[in-house]
Amino acid sequence: MPALACCVDAALAPPGYAFHAGDSSLPSPVQFSGVPPAPTTTPTASIENSPSHWSPSLSSALYKIDAWGAPYFSVNHSGNIAVRPYGTDTLAHQEIDLLKIVRKVSDPKSVGGLGLQLPLIVRLPDVLKNRLESLQSAFNFAIQSQGYEAHYQGVYPVKCNQDRFVVEDIVRFGSPFRFGLEAGSKPELLLAMSCLCKGNPEALLVCNGFKDGEYISLALLARKLALNTVIVLEQEEELDLVLALSRKMSVRPVIGVRAKLRTKHSGHFGSTSGEKGKFGLTTTQILRVVKRLEEAAMLDCLQLLHIHIGSQIPSTALLADGVGEAAQIYCELVRLGAHMQVLDIGGGLGIDYDGSKSGNSDLSVAYGLEEYSLAVVQAVKFVCDRKNIKHPVLCSESGRAIVSHHSILIFEAVSASVSSAASMTYAGCQYFIEGLTEDARSDYRNLSAAVVRGEHDTCLLYAEQLKQRCVDHFKEGSIGMEQLAAVDGFCELVGKVIGLSEPVRTYHVNLSVFTSIPDFWGIGQLFPIVPIHRLEERPAVRGILSDLTCDSDGKIDKFIGGESSLPLHEFEGGGRYYLGMFLGGAYEEALGGVHNLFGGPSVVRVSQSDGPHSFSVTRAVPGPSCGDVLRVMQHEPELMFETLKHRAEEFCHHDEDSDDGGDSDHGIGNAALASSLARFFHNMPYLVASCSLTALNNGGFYYCNEDAADSAGGDEDQWSYCCA
Repeated sequence: MPALACCVDAALAPPGYAFHAGDSSLPSPVQFSGVPPAPTTTPTASIENSPSHWSPSLSSALYKIDAWGAPYFSVNHSGNIAVRPYGTDTLAHQEIDLLKIVRKVSDPKSVGGLGLQLPLIVRLPDVLKNRLESLQSAFNFAIQSQGYEAHYQGVYPVKCNQDRFVVEDIVRFGSPFRFGLEAGSKPELLLAMSCLCKGNPEALLVCNGFKDGEYISLALLARKLALNTVIVLEQEEELDLVLALSRKMSVRPVIGVRAKLRTKHSGHFGSTSGEKGKFGLTTTQILRVVKRLEEAAMLDCLQLLHIHIGSQIPSTALLADGVGEAAQIYCELVRLGAHMQVLDIGGGLGIDYDGSKSGNSDLSVAYGLEEYSLAVVQAVKFVCDRKNIKHPVLCSESGRAIVSHHSILIFEAVSASVSSAASMTYAGCQYFIEGLTEDARSDYRNLSAAVVRGEHDTCLLYAEQLKQRCVDHFKEGSIGMEQLAAVDGFCELVGKVIGLSEPVRTYHVNLSVFTSIPDFWGIGQLFPIVPIHRLEERPAVRGILSDLTCDSDGKIDKFIGGESSLPLHEFEGGGRYYLGMFLGGAYEEALGGVHNLFGGPSVVRVSQSDGPHSFSVTRAVPGPSCGDVLRVMQHEPELMFETLKHRAEEFCHHDEDSDDGGDSDHGIGNAALASSLARFFHNMPYLVASCSLTALNNGGFYYCNEDAADSAGGDEDQWSYCCA
């Protein structure tokens, strides 16, 4: 066991500070005795401490990739994350190495890459299609096996991810089984109308959310355009607008009502369900709506019942309870004379973020697609058969379950914190001890006694007390910085010697949590975060992730599995270290802001192909530039550039006037400076790892290399006037 004998090598006594050399009453530096207490082991820790040989399969178990990632993500033999685009039907040669995608996208154009800057969102339309087909197949199987006498046709709630290509893909992939869209605002309704013009004519267009006259007029116009539109009443007073505007526009509407259920789940995502939920009508209000429609001779227009138990429904027991209650309301509406056709069970189909398959967590669900579908079909069939009511068409708004898996956020660690304490020697430790004040030396005596007795918890207590006492003395001015640094090193050594794990490191990542993972900051939502390569190596350290923003909340210090740190590999300054956040395809992009003026990531669309690397990049979009995010806050980058350009010309001209006759060409310098300024507006706000520090005419101005600038800037023509 190493001796407790060390000191900062460079700790020389500063002038004006008293040292009590040669105090024989102090115990000499001692060695620790006894055996350090065994650390508390967790499943993760036991894997990390498993045999000296490491393998990709051990990394897969450590990060629980098979638990939360199946059937779409795994670790290949190279130690990289592999994408299985067709789920369980993916053949070995169809797997896509995620690291190869990142390299293809981020490598400079000069070597065959796309020159895009990280962070990066990788979209996988093949996974999206597989999710849609799997959901449809699960309901088809449940319907067939239970003898259900109607069909299932879902809708995608576009609020989950409004990206044009995501919505268009869903409409195209879902067209064979009449998959539709759900909108909750006027812009969402416009995009849904446009996309469904190319979809199945029987696909539903469900209009949810609070509505005014414009919203309802637009929905009625969609009906005129032969789109299968249903206006769902969220508030009782919306009925007045529907009746008045439908008469004015000569459109026979199809109407739905959203019912407030008594069924409610207690998790975070259940806050919009139950009688006190934000949306929907009570049974009393529904009865008044039925009466009003009957009086207007429009009761036949009421054809859909909509409910929402809550997102991330944890168990099929709760699901069946809520759907059974909804089926009772549906049957009552049929009894009252409504021409009911569709039971829309809303969202709630959850995904397993942490792989625990638990029904007692907001991060997990205790079922799969098959169990979910079977529970819905059985609950509705049981109620309708008992009431002798025709089985309704089943609809769900399963956005999270459809889009979460198809999108991966890739970001890079740019640096990592290391121990700041200086190394110590035996001789220096005696010097450090003798320099302590009397009360601090008392703490040291107690610490030494605890060491001899093997009381490691007590030892840590006195070490911390010694450290705090020295901090107090430093604030009073009675000790110097050298001694303060020495006590840090001393306490760190104490921890190492008694068997404490290495302090958790901070990995600085090229990312904004507020922009790309806003749900972590806002509601504490956890997502699987994993290194996408080097998984054939044992992770040697544990760390948290700190983003680029000037905000103390800009960090990730909670991870799936209840962990407060993440197993990571040693940061190699000369290499790249990529991490991926998975299952984040729903909500994160729409919710992200521009805190510190960091914009969104670059985005690529990657499909499986028969090429040498099993993939092709079918679309690549650079992330918003500095100019783009400045425009969001009402700034005008072109005018800002002109202001800076004139300022530069003024000062460069001043330098030329003050020159002692040198023949340097300041005109070239001005042109290069203008070009450099333009590039700063074009580049993304994030750090550029491949930045080329090329001086312009020895003037000390630097700009990024051509590939990075071109990829971030988009069309350079709009800035052509910027380059002299």
